[in-house]
Amino acid sequence: MQMTDSHRAALDDILRWRRDVRHFRTEPLPEPLFAALMARLALAPSVGNARPWRFLRVRDAGLRAQVCEIFEHANSEAAQGYDGAARRDYAALKLAGLREAPEHLAVFTETAPAEGRGLGRASMPQTLEFSTAMAIHTLWLAARAQGLGLGWVSILDPQAMTRLFDVPPGWRFTGYLCLGWPEAEDDTPLLHRSGWQENTDPGWQEARARHGAAPSPSAKGP
Repeated sequence: MQMTDSHRAALDDILRWRRDVRHFRTEPLPEPLFAALMARLALAPSVGNARPWRFLRVRDAGLRAQVCEIFEHANSEAAQGYDGAARRDYAALKLAGLREAPEHLAVFTETAPAEGRGLGRASMPQTLEFSTAMAIHTLWLAARAQGLGLGWVSILDPQAMTRLFDVPPGWRFTGYLCLGWPEAEDDTPLLHRSGWQENTDPGWQEARARHGAAPSPSAKGP
């Protein structure tokens, strides 16, 4: 497929408007739209084509209420790590849309999937969780392209979440997602607008060899 300037411009727009949404409208998503979004997970990259992500759709009100309790407990504990003005700033942040978002997704990573036959992860098994993160990002962009918002809730106790959902022993909790129509459109990250954190570092630099670096184990002497 020949990529055009229109493709590039659209991708730039989606990346710029992809935001961690915390304020949702409560109206439900049409089932065909939800199914189409979840089908996009098949397009996400993964180590060895292992596809280790496991997405659980959470519609049970009791389960959702327990997730809220786990979040509130973890959020309260996290607040204790700040003092003075920083604690007040933290308390003022809205860090989850759990009560408003129409769709909830609990995401786990299968740590020993048969798929992929171990390719690419022998020395770096964490690439399985990296792959799940890539699937989440793929869903995030697909949702944004449909005008939807997604929020990743990370202030949760992984062990409590694992017990709550009674998943197989090889599944590791990766994240909890809120999905739905955003209350408002905004290309400015919430943490920028709140004054918590702005992007100040491009995050990359030129790699340079360390002076006097030891030769690799395979290197041969003269």
